[in-house]
Amino acid sequence: MDAQRFARARTALHAVAEHLLAGPQYRAAGTIRLRAYPGGFATRFEPRLRVRGAQLLSAGRALDLPGVSCAQLGAAAGITAGRPPGLYRDGSGVAVDQPLELDAEGADAVAACFAHGDAALRALFAQADPVLWPEHFDLAVSVDGVTYGLSPGDAFRPEPYAYVGLPAPRAGAFWNAPFGAARTLAELGGLAGTTAFLAEGRRLAGTAL
Repeated sequence: MDAQRFARARTALHAVAEHLLAGPQYRAAGTIRLRAYPGGFATRFEPRLRVRGAQLLSAGRALDLPGVSCAQLGAAAGITAGRPPGLYRDGSGVAVDQPLELDAEGADAVAACFAHGDAALRALFAQADPVLWPEHFDLAVSVDGVTYGLSPGDAFRPEPYAYVGLPAPRAGAFWNAPFGAARTLAELGGLAGTTAFLAEGRRLAGTAL
């Protein structure tokens, strides 16, 4: 789909993850860890909230996201919107009272990225419980000090990519990013390609640490 349309949806959903899921969950349960969920993503603890496509699901209600601010959505859902206080500097850059810009197709495309990443990580790590982090809005697992994940795009690379993050830089053709290695989903060509890339990173990381 159009890159700008996708980017708008990604940014808006990032804001929702911060202000409506991670922030309230942190204040209630002390953790910002979210999870991928069919059609989007969700909290792990109270308050039980889920994003499906371009809607926020709360207590049996479906609230449309487009054109509404996180503050308004929080009020409608009976929660106080706002990012987790004092935990990180980065984030979506969207203010809590700023109307969200996205459409259903863009939201579905972002959700498909997370579903792809969740499937690849679970295929490689049988006991994995991938975490959706609200800071950078990426899905990841950490094993033996190495992070394996998928981002729907960010300041480093604007299109969706899989990555392997090392605790220290490593030389070699595979390691093509400041933090380790990254390949776009377009380069990888599908779930098998993503899983193979992460597996190769795991193999090479074994000699890197």
